[in-house]
Amino acid sequence: MTISIAHLGPAGTYAETAAVAFSHKLSQLGQKSILCPYPSIAQTLWAVSKGEVNLAVVPVENSIEGSVTITLDTLWQLDILEIQTALVLPISHGLISLASNFEEIKTVYSHPQALAQCQSWLEKFLPQVQQIPANSTTEALEHLETDRSAAAIASQRAAELYQLPILAYPINDYPDNCTRFWVLKQGSTEIENSALKLIINRINKPENLVFTSLGFTVPANVPGALVQPLQVFAKREINMSRIESRPTKLSLGDYLFFIDIEANSNHNYVKAAIEELKTYTKILKIFGSYTIMA
Repeated sequence: MTISIAHLGPAGTYAETAAVAFSHKLSQLGQKSILCPYPSIAQTLWAVSKGEVNLAVVPVENSIEGSVTITLDTLWQLDILEIQTALVLPISHGLISLASNFEEIKTVYSHPQALAQCQSWLEKFLPQVQQIPANSTTEALEHLETDRSAAAIASQRAAELYQLPILAYPINDYPDNCTRFWVLKQGSTEIENSALKLIINRINKPENLVFTSLGFTVPANVPGALVQPLQVFAKREINMSRIESRPTKLSLGDYLFFIDIEANSNHNYVKAAIEELKTYTKILKIFGSYTIMA
């Protein structure tokens, strides 16, 4: 069996780099895989939910800009995906252009996350340029060959793939810029090949720290509505490593919450916490337990 892995394309995106890293890990464990690019993060996740591919690799959190909201919103909407593992990728942006100098550049294209991660640099060196969002850092490169006054923010690897010059590198505002990616599959069905189950288990080594990601809504927007769910974990000394609120899109001021805990949902004390959590939440979704891939 060859495992198909969806990612945000085209070739040269950071999501593809993460997918390549995961594919390499699979090959080390004797599993063949192919990469399948999609034009957006949402379509990447939808591809898994519809069974077009076996797995998806998507960004979920950046160390500078925080959560990738389209990933969280789509994951909540689909209600069928399960996190298998995670990996962290260092992110270094370059300014790519056919212009001979900064003065020639009038527009800069890139994914909104990449633009945000380079704001201070852009304000210092290109304060007058127009910043235009693109679906991906690689898609931004499409504008360069027809417009010498255009530049794109993308990876060094993307510049090499498309044989384009880098005017400045690295340009991200913080040197320790990194992004966490999730690898997901359909949660409602078994992985087709039992060998792949064993491989995923080998990637999620038991000696590594295990995270469980979940999301929930509360019955009403009243004082203490969020305190009670969080106390479920606090009183059991379960560390919560992340919390994020997102609008439900149903009404103004109505929110849902995503949290990561440092615990395995298969352990009895975590099962007890989740059972109690159900009494304080309106909708509760467990997205999976996993480790960070080394």
